[in-house]
Amino acid sequence: MSLRVAEATAAELERAARRRGLSRSELAERYLIEGVAQDEFPEIGFRDGALGRRAMLLGTRLDVWQVLETVRNHGNSVEQAAQYLGLPVERVRAAVRYAAAHREEVEQVAAREIEAAARAEKLWRAEQELLAS
Repeated sequence: MSLRVAEATAAELERAARRRGLSRSELAERYLIEGVAQDEFPEIGFRDGALGRRAMLLGTRLDVWQVLETVRNHGNSVEQAAQYLGLPVERVRAAVRYAAAHREEVEQVAAREIEAAARAEKLWRAEQELLAS
């Protein structure tokens, strides 16, 4: 696919790509993918983190995978998860809808985050054991 954009837009894309260590094409593709997703799921945004880019519920600090895990931990009840999170049911449903449409992506992010948390906890326990001896 070829795409024509204004020179100023191309220059800004080039600067943004350099700042992020990406090629202009990689960043343009990311913007296109995320823009299409945000059109379809307006309550979902995207942010960078230590383990990569991930979908999040706008207006919160919650990633989509965290909302989904909370729903699963509440017997798959969106209503109970919404109450626990202090969010309207519709907001939780928005995250679940996004997760359903992008299941592989959300599950990969969740697996990375859960694995990192387990590694951090293991390291913390080793530190505590070392300090106690």
